[in-house]
Amino acid sequence: MLNKKFERLTKREIITHDGLDEVIKESKTSGKYPEDLLIEKGIPRHEVLFCLSEYYGYPFVEYDESVMASYFLTMRLNMERLKYALWFPLSVRQHRAEVIAYNPYDHAVVEDIKKTLKIEEIDFIVALPSDLIRIIEHNFDVNPHFPSPAGRTPLAKVRTFLADRRSTMACYRTSLAKGRTGLAFLRTGISFIAISLVLLRIFGIGYLTVFEALLFMAGIVMAMDGLMWYLPARRTGKKLLDCTSTEPTWGSTVLKVSDPGDNPCFTRTDPVEGADKLRSGWNNLSPVMRRRFLAGDRTDMAEERTVLACYRTAMARARTGLAFTRTGIAFIGLGIALLRQFHIGPWTAFDFTLILVGILMAMEGFYWYLPGRSAGIEGFESVQRSEDNRSIWDFVFPPSLKQINAEYVCVPPVRASHSPGIWATTGLALERTVLADRRNVMARLRTVMARSRTGMAFIRTGMAISAVGIGLLVYFGTGNKAWTIFDVLMIVFGLMFIADGLYWNIPAERIKRQFPYCFGEMEIVVPDYGKPARYWRKAIFSHDDL
Repeated sequence: MLNKKFERLTKREIITHDGLDEVIKESKTSGKYPEDLLIEKGIPRHEVLFCLSEYYGYPFVEYDESVMASYFLTMRLNMERLKYALWFPLSVRQHRAEVIAYNPYDHAVVEDIKKTLKIEEIDFIVALPSDLIRIIEHNFDVNPHFPSPAGRTPLAKVRTFLADRRSTMACYRTSLAKGRTGLAFLRTGISFIAISLVLLRIFGIGYLTVFEALLFMAGIVMAMDGLMWYLPARRTGKKLLDCTSTEPTWGSTVLKVSDPGDNPCFTRTDPVEGADKLRSGWNNLSPVMRRRFLAGDRTDMAEERTVLACYRTAMARARTGLAFTRTGIAFIGLGIALLRQFHIGPWTAFDFTLILVGILMAMEGFYWYLPGRSAGIEGFESVQRSEDNRSIWDFVFPPSLKQINAEYVCVPPVRASHSPGIWATTGLALERTVLADRRNVMARLRTVMARSRTGMAFIRTGMAISAVGIGLLVYFGTGNKAWTIFDVLMIVFGLMFIADGLYWNIPAERIKRQFPYCFGEMEIVVPDYGKPARYWRKAIFSHDDL
């Protein structure tokens, strides 16, 4: 049967009978299609296509980016199954369909087409297996050999889920910031309460009692208000954060999302055969193929920004925990001071209550601090790895450089013969990728600055602990050895926190100064891909325009 299929080749003496038999035999043993083997042996593609057309009695088609089906038709088809079955519908109208197929004589293929498309008659077009697979992949918006998750629409869906996760964590950080503000209210209220009670215990009931009562009531209101702000942040802080990430491969694997519910899972496909080689030939890729790679690059960048946002959220939680610790330290210091200053009496239970509540608050704050410290270390290491690793621009051949007025200007590979529409959309995809890369650089900077702020929170906490120890030591002296040891330990413990905070803050401040992204003017290039880059207009915005 196969000999008859390629009878045209032997008649035209393009290949001998023995040579054809050898190709057919190799096809059966290797599993490759005989058409592909014939082309590999130097038989012209058009001759093989003529064989298919004459044998089946249908016209043939080759792969071309213009061979497209309706999106509404392809969206309900299974690409991987079609690649295996080797048929693809171009159009469907009423009970008739135009279908590209490799073997129109296969009864199982015919029945599969009729059942899938719910039609009765088929107008066939034949194609080589390799061309048919590329037509299917192109219609599903993926590069050669890539799975369906590599399509720009699935990748856009992944980026949407990542954006939703970043928005959720931004809400967490806002709630935590509100909680820290509430703790500031709480500490202020405690200060008012402490002052009123100390005045009452020193002077008793007298003409200051009204002032003390007002101060006490104001402290109660502020403390309750701060507590109402803090409790939602506490619930937010208890939420689990997953800052794990996949390893970007710049096109050889594809990021995909599964279980798209409240907690979607992001994984990567297996390495795609030939993807590295395809990417390395960037200048030889069509505009559509470039856009597909750039879509994958933007998805990888979105994942990195999401992971960095997760680290910043964990550090914000640690700062909230440290604010809670400082509030607890204030309770402990006040309770110890009152206990040591006044004799045992009715107020002693209140003093012990202050100390106990302060200890519980400090313990919970430290419970929040430890995961945040780990996130700060991992986030900083992630930023350093990102700066040291290769970027996507190392995988893309740089545009040619032309010296104009003693300055090097990047000129994209655009010629007058190229279609402006195709190159414009590809150029815009490149612009979006450049902007995404810039957002990633700034996300790294924000992560470094978050580490710096967290280091400052360490320093403030250490200063609060040391201040309580120093205050108690200076006021009460060293007469009691046990209390003196306690005061010294508090001072040492606070100094350790200060040293840890400086260890976090100083490198972050040094890196922050290397990225001066806060500037007064902004220049945006307005690309016109029908003209050389040196003729593109530029729009400049300054603070005066705002």
